[in-house]
Amino acid sequence: MLRSCACILAFVTTLNFASAAPCGGHGDKSSMLVSTAWLADHLHDRNLTILSVGAESDYQKGHIPGALYLSYDDIHLMQGPTNLTVELPSMAQLRDVFRNLGVNSDSHVVLYFATQRSASITTRAFLTLDAMGMGARTSLLDGGMPVWQSEGRAVTTDVRPVALGNVEPCPQNDIIVELDYVRSNLHQRGVAIVDARAAEYYTGKSVPQGKRAGHIPGATNIAYTTLLDDAGKLKSAGALREQFRAAGIQPGDRVVSYCHIGQQATVVYFAARYLGFDARLYDGSWEDWSAHKELPAETSVGK
Repeated sequence: MLRSCACILAFVTTLNFASAAPCGGHGDKSSMLVSTAWLADHLHDRNLTILSVGAESDYQKGHIPGALYLSYDDIHLMQGPTNLTVELPSMAQLRDVFRNLGVNSDSHVVLYFATQRSASITTRAFLTLDAMGMGARTSLLDGGMPVWQSEGRAVTTDVRPVALGNVEPCPQNDIIVELDYVRSNLHQRGVAIVDARAAEYYTGKSVPQGKRAGHIPGATNIAYTTLLDDAGKLKSAGALREQFRAAGIQPGDRVVSYCHIGQQATVVYFAARYLGFDARLYDGSWEDWSAHKELPAETSVGK
């Protein structure tokens, strides 16, 4: 379990990230999302690090000036010690990945997806930085590269030189939950378990290969794709709040999201944090729960 850091967060809501190097804490609605207009105005900020997430070939075809490529393979474990598909690497490994991308302790990191298909990979990258204690200094570019390009903004194939960064993780213990936590909080008042998969998997109509049908008992369903609009932008806070309310999530609830392997659910995690909820990711997700045959699974086909 990750240990929390008791450092004081010095953060201003005007997106002036240069004032101090915070340790820990999370972002909020004022910092988690930046517009293309904002980014265009801040491309030359001293402490700005822009990272493109998705296929490297898309980055090579053209990227936002100054952006570097963040490989998804570098920020998760495939079949690690827990034998699960997507899990957080060690903090030491993540430190080296982001230092090699020039990230410093006072950096403002802006992540963007190269194509809309990479949206959940990008929110997974956000969660990774959040787990490292950089959440309050990390933003997503609303709409990513597709919106940037649709507005006719500058694109380049040049790759800027990088100086080794000095970021030091401040691991947070309020990001990831494991199977025992979820099992202990089934139908628990104040804990909303959210299945981020498409409804067909939630109901049990479709069954993932090698997995059981259905969902974690008591879980509600908010398909991750429904949180973005057709342009790939995050829906308005009002629209998101209504989706969460319609799914039975109450103000003050802790939102625990899961999906197939812990990737799609990070879109729900991001939206929940954006709305001010205490959010967690069940990283093992259905891959983990389904493998434990002694645990119940619930279906709702035809309901």
